[in-house]
Amino acid sequence: MDPQSHSHSQSHSPPPAADDDPDAMPREQQQREEAPPGYVPPMSPEEVAAVEALLCYEFKDKSLVGLALTHGSFYLPYRSGDATYERLEYLGDAVLTCLVSREVFLTYRDLPPGPLTRLRAANVDKEKLARIAVDHGIHRFLRHKAPKLEEQIADFVKELCQYEYHSNGLLDAPKVLSDIVESLIGAIYLDSKYNQELVWQVFRKLANPLISLETLGKHPVSELLEFGQKTGRIVDISKDGWVKDTKVDVFVDGVLVASATYAQKKEIASNRAAKAALDKLKEKSGQSDVLSAPGEAPEPLDELGRAGALELQ
Repeated sequence: MDPQSHSHSQSHSPPPAADDDPDAMPREQQQREEAPPGYVPPMSPEEVAAVEALLCYEFKDKSLVGLALTHGSFYLPYRSGDATYERLEYLGDAVLTCLVSREVFLTYRDLPPGPLTRLRAANVDKEKLARIAVDHGIHRFLRHKAPKLEEQIADFVKELCQYEYHSNGLLDAPKVLSDIVESLIGAIYLDSKYNQELVWQVFRKLANPLISLETLGKHPVSELLEFGQKTGRIVDISKDGWVKDTKVDVFVDGVLVASATYAQKKEIASNRAAKAALDKLKEKSGQSDVLSAPGEAPEPLDELGRAGALELQ
């Protein structure tokens, strides 16, 4: 006997509609309460159509849309099983890596592997894909039951406008946002019977503009270490204090130049500290680029002192 017919057998009169009874459970919650453990209601046809409109792709198998947008937490308090986006994410990740590799390879025919790798990474990394999810409103259809996730997404959306193309490691993009873009790409690849050209057309529109060689930024830690090598200065990014007070300090020639704190990830704190140090050094030198010309004597930093160190929260 199916769950709904069982629930109807307990009452001789039909239950009031949710619109008529203010105390009635929403329809989806009724389905969850009555269903076996682990059951999750499918996305509504209206939601599926809305996602298809965002992607400019109509699925033959509509169930793939809901599957691609279902986080494991959506099953709580039950175990999620296999009906989450993870397998589609795996597929989409591989497809995107292949397609973007081809794109940068054909676009920059004389570029060596190092810059090609950085270009590919910038266009398929966590932040770029999370930007796609937010820019197109895909994140609004994520199916989950993780309260902290909403706060993380809201913080990311708020900070995103500060960076036109990419923050280069300064933002902490929620992984779930990049996951659902990859899973939707995987779903399209599967639904289209592995049509790579069709998948590329969809992704190319979503990712517009792709990060190009002209808009590819520098990672702040890499730029700071490069500055040290070219100017003969000793750069030390100290993470010793992160465990205690989530702070990372940057010293140049033994002088504290900048600090940054970020409790969630040491890597983000390091990137922000390096960026703060670069900004301080640029401000002091009065140049847009702190990298001195080869053989140029480095400017002393002693006068900065600890009082001049920049603290970035």
